Amino acid sequence: MRDLILVLGDQLDLDAAGFDDFDAAKDAVWMAEVAEESTHVWSSKPRTAMFLSAMRHFALALRKAGRTLHYTQMDAADNCGTLSHQLQADIDRLRPARLVMTAPGDWRVLQAVKSVAEANTLPLDIREDRHFYCSPREFAAHAKGRKSLRMEYFYREQRKRHGVLMQRGEKGDGPGDGHADEPTGGQWNFDADNRETFGPAGPGAVPPRKVFKPDAITQEVIALVNTRLASHPGKLDSFAWPVTRAQALQSLDAFITQRLPLFGRYQDAMWPGDPWLYHSHVSAALNLKLLNPREVVAAAVAAHASGHAPLASVEGFVRQILGWREYVRGIYWTQMPDYIERNSLNAQEPLPAWYWTGDTDMACMRDALEQTLSHGYANHIQRLMVTGLYALMLGVQPKEVHGWYLAVYVDAVEWVELPNSLGMSQYADGGLMGSKPYVATGKYIQRMSPHCKGCRYDPALRSGDTACPFTTLYWDFLMRHEAMLAKNPRMALQVRNVVRLTDAQREAVTERAVQIRSNKTGRFSGSLL
Repeated sequence: MRDLILVLGDQLDLDAAGFDDFDAAKDAVWMAEVAEESTHVWSSKPRTAMFLSAMRHFALALRKAGRTLHYTQMDAADNCGTLSHQLQADIDRLRPARLVMTAPGDWRVLQAVKSVAEANTLPLDIREDRHFYCSPREFAAHAKGRKSLRMEYFYREQRKRHGVLMQRGEKGDGPGDGHADEPTGGQWNFDADNRETFGPAGPGAVPPRKVFKPDAITQEVIALVNTRLASHPGKLDSFAWPVTRAQALQSLDAFITQRLPLFGRYQDAMWPGDPWLYHSHVSAALNLKLLNPREVVAAAVAAHASGHAPLASVEGFVRQILGWREYVRGIYWTQMPDYIERNSLNAQEPLPAWYWTGDTDMACMRDALEQTLSHGYANHIQRLMVTGLYALMLGVQPKEVHGWYLAVYVDAVEWVELPNSLGMSQYADGGLMGSKPYVATGKYIQRMSPHCKGCRYDPALRSGDTACPFTTLYWDFLMRHEAMLAKNPRMALQVRNVVRLTDAQREAVTERAVQIRSNKTGRFSGSLL
C-alpha cells in the first residue's frame, strides 16, 4: 500500500484535500469509531449518534465511489478504544508507506496522529482543509501585531477579500479596477435590525425544520449508543438530523426557502418549548463537512439578490459563517495549546450537576437544558446568554464549561466550541476575543422571551428568596470583579451602578449569592442551606 488516507468523523467530504491524487490501485482510506471520542468528554447520546451515523453513511459513499476502505466500528471486537491504538493496530496490519490526511479540527487529535506517525517513522502529509475561507496561517498574518483580535475587523476584511455582499463605490467603479470596495446596502452590520422579540403573541406558525426519519444505519447507531453509552446524558427519541450530504443540502434549501427571510429579525429571540424557530440548523452539517461554507453563503446571497430575503437577514447569517465561524477557528489554531487552560477571572466553582439533567426550577435554564439534552441543540442566545451567562456569573471553572459544551451539542467540534465557550462566553481569555464580559441580569431574558412569566423568580430583584439567580449573580459578579471592570471603558455604566450600592445592599447580594453557590439542587427559593 502506498498511502493510507485518514478520515476523521468531522471530515466527511469526498472532495477533501486528503483525497487529492488518490490512486484506487495503490491507496486506501482509513476510518475508525473509537470509544475515546465519546468518553474524553461525557459525550451526549445525540452528539455521538450524529457523528457515528454520519460516518457510517459516508463509509457507504466511499465504497460506492470505488475507494478501498478500512473501517472499524465502535462495537467491533477488535476496536482498541483510542484513536492512537486503533491507528497503530491498522498500521501494523496494512503497512502503508505514508499517512495522508486533511488537517484535523482538534489539537488533541492532531498530536495523537503525529505521535503515531513519528513512532512508526512514517511520513505524514497534512493538507489544508478547504472547507474554510481563511487558513490558520492567513489568520496569523491578520493577527500579527494586534493587541486584540476583534471579529468585526476580520469580518470586513473577509467580505472584501472574497467579494461577498460587496458593491462598487465611487473609487471602485472603473471598468478595469476589479474591486468592489463598499458593503452592499452601504453598511457592514445590520445588528440593530436583528434584535426583535416575538412579543406576547409568540412566534406564530414558524415553518418546521427539515427532519429525516432514521434509516436502518441510523437505527443501528441509535441502538448501539443506547446500549454502549447508556449512562451518558441525552435522549435519542427525536433524533432527526441530516447525516448525509444529500440530506444536508435539503436542510440548507429548507432554511433558505422558508426561514431565512425572518432569520435576522428574530435571531436573538427565544420562546419556551420551541427550540427551532427561524434558525438554520445547518451548523452540524457544516462542521462535519457535509456542506461547504461557500455554498451556504452563496445560497444566502442569492436569496437576497433575487429579492427573496432582506439584506439584514442575509448579512446577519453571512456574518455567522464568513465572519464568526472563520474567526473562532483562527483564534483556536493561533492560541492552542495553552488556550484551553486560560482562566483570567480565576473562576473555580464546579459546573452544577443539573446542567446534565435540566433539573432546575429556573424556567429559562430548564427550557434550554431540556432541549439541549433532547436534541443536542440550542440556539446561540441560549448558549451565550442563558447557560453560558449563568456559568460565567456563578464563577464556574472555564475548562469545565468547555467540557460540557463540547459534550452536549451535535455541532460541537473543539476548534469552534472552545473559543466560543471559553473566550466569548466565559471571558476566560481576558478579552482576547471579547471587549468585555457578556453579563446581564434576568431582565435581559425577560426582554427576549416570556420565560420569566410564571417563573417563581423575579428578575427585578437582586436579593431575597425570590430574587432571580441571574440578577443576584450579575450584581455579585460586578462586586467581585469591580477593580478589573473599572479599567474597561465598555463597563463604565455598570461599574457606576455597582458603586452606588449601599453596604447593606452589598451584604444582601453576597448572602444570596453564597446561598446559590452552596445549593446543589437547581432550586433556589425558600431556605437554601
